[in-house]
Amino acid sequence: MMGMEGILLKGATEAVLILLTLAILFAFIRLVIGPDPADRIVALDLISVLIVAYLGAFSIYTGEKAFLDVAIAYALIAFLGTVALARFRERLAKKSRNGKIDGEG
Repeated sequence: MMGMEGILLKGATEAVLILLTLAILFAFIRLVIGPDPADRIVALDLISVLIVAYLGAFSIYTGEKAFLDVAIAYALIAFLGTVALARFRERLAKKSRNGKIDGEG
C-alpha cells in the first residue's frame, strides 16, 4: 500500500508530465511558425531540453532508472545536433553577407 508521500509524489509527477507535454507542444508550434531560422533552432533546442526533463520525470513516475540513462544519451546527442545546426546557420549567414547567396555569383 502506498503512503501519503507516494500519493503526493505520484500526483506531482503526473502534473509535471502534463505541464512538460504542454510545453513541448508550445515549443513545437514555435518551431513550425518561426518566424526565422534562429527561432526555429532555439525552439528545437528547447524541445530537446524538455524531452530530457520529461524522461527524468517519467523515470521518477515509473521508478525505472533506465530512463535516466536514455535521458543522458539523448541530451548529449541533442547538444551536438544543436551546435551543428547553429554552425550551419552561421555559415549560411556569412555567405549571405558576402553576397554569395541570392544569385550574385
